[in-house]
Amino acid sequence: MPAQTLQQVLAPATYRHPAATREALLGDMVVAYQFRRGKRRTIGFSVGAEGLVVSAPKWVPLHEVDKAVQEKTSWIVAKLQETRARHDRLEAARIEWRDGTTLPFLGDMVTLVIDPRHAFGGVGGELKTSSDGDLASPQKTLHIGLAHDATAEQIRDSVQAWLMRQAKQIFTERLNHFAPHLGVQWRKLSLSSAGTRWGSASADGAIRLNWRLIHFKLSVIDYVVVHELSHLRVMDHSPRFWETVRTVVPDYAELRSQLKAEAVPRW
Repeated sequence: MPAQTLQQVLAPATYRHPAATREALLGDMVVAYQFRRGKRRTIGFSVGAEGLVVSAPKWVPLHEVDKAVQEKTSWIVAKLQETRARHDRLEAARIEWRDGTTLPFLGDMVTLVIDPRHAFGGVGGELKTSSDGDLASPQKTLHIGLAHDATAEQIRDSVQAWLMRQAKQIFTERLNHFAPHLGVQWRKLSLSSAGTRWGSASADGAIRLNWRLIHFKLSVIDYVVVHELSHLRVMDHSPRFWETVRTVVPDYAELRSQLKAEAVPRW
């Protein structure tokens, strides 16, 4: 990595929305943001993956918008830094689909092995554990039945198919385990690929769970399962709902924080 020049080191940090139309110096940061006019009563601020968006009523002059942005400096900077840090964590967790890559499965890192010898009983893959003499730190490998010259897309699709089969089996087991504790009955499980939502529940007993939960340790999965099953008793997020969750998962708040904090691998 080339050394930075003094000018680069001293230059203010920059956050630029791809559709930026205005910019502001907030503390020591240059923030280029997308500015919108619309039918609203107040100036609004939102920070997403692309950056800052500022919306204002049609009648508010630009100097008032500039003043509002400056007054919101602390919040804007904190949100932009938080969003960039999350993006960096996600990029660091991006999987390179090749023989020998690693990915999380139930909270443990497993090493991918391309193994063309057989199709593993028609299920496409097999998880193997080897202690290699170290019982405290067993090595886990996921053997996928593909040719050594398989493309990255073929490897990704085969691994995803195996993970989704594991997710369906494990989620079903955990739903069956916790439903009696809550006195509810679930009727259907569907796997989702939602970008930001981990699960949902319908009054008819239908449960949807994001298959990517399979990357997390079982205690986190259990929290999400109990969360959705609890909705079959309380369909909102009232204090009574959280108390229902707490009766089965007393440390739900800690597990909920882990779910938000940990970076799920980018596919």
